[in-house]
Amino acid sequence: MTTQNQGLFIAFEGGDGAGKSTQASLLAAALESRGHTVLRTREPGGTPIGEKLRSLVLDHGHGHIDARTEALIFAASRAAHATQVIRPALEDGTVVLSDRYIDSSVAYQGAGRNLGADAVRTLNNWATDELHPDLTVLLDVEPAIGRQRRTAGEAVEDRMESEADEFHCRIREAFLALAQSAPETYLVLPAHQAVEELSAQILARVTTLLDAVPPLELAP
Repeated sequence: MTTQNQGLFIAFEGGDGAGKSTQASLLAAALESRGHTVLRTREPGGTPIGEKLRSLVLDHGHGHIDARTEALIFAASRAAHATQVIRPALEDGTVVLSDRYIDSSVAYQGAGRNLGADAVRTLNNWATDELHPDLTVLLDVEPAIGRQRRTAGEAVEDRMESEADEFHCRIREAFLALAQSAPETYLVLPAHQAVEELSAQILARVTTLLDAVPPLELAP
């Protein structure tokens, strides 16, 4: 029998402007330099249909989108993402790094849109067939700081980012509550730390997880 390492699923969460994409990129580079196969992906998106849904729900100019429709669009994108991209990659032993996952819907639609965390979680558990990250890296950012970051230079806020600070405060509280409910599967870091400090802490935690993953036995 030959062996292959099992995949590892890591989600990056946090408010807009937290630095998720930067940290995912740095982690991917560090893991690839150590010989791991890494897939970076994002939500909404990650598949052709997911990217079209991303445009519908995030771009301005599509008219009013009510809260339930918004939640369903995110869940539909996530269903395709989990089935077509994440599961197959994990089965191949790939380390999957996703910029956002279920927690974002629980925070944004459950708390931000007041649909209720339990209802949104149930919807997304069904959409993903209960596929959950091995680790969620939560970069905690204050809403005002997040807005400063994402409007720096000539950047333009998308439909979700442009919501009022009160909306983003509810989201932050929801993310922190999720992490407190299952601390063993979260790494919560203050987003204001230096990029290098954050990267080192994330890599250390992920390395520990990878060292603990048993190899899969494959047919010769």
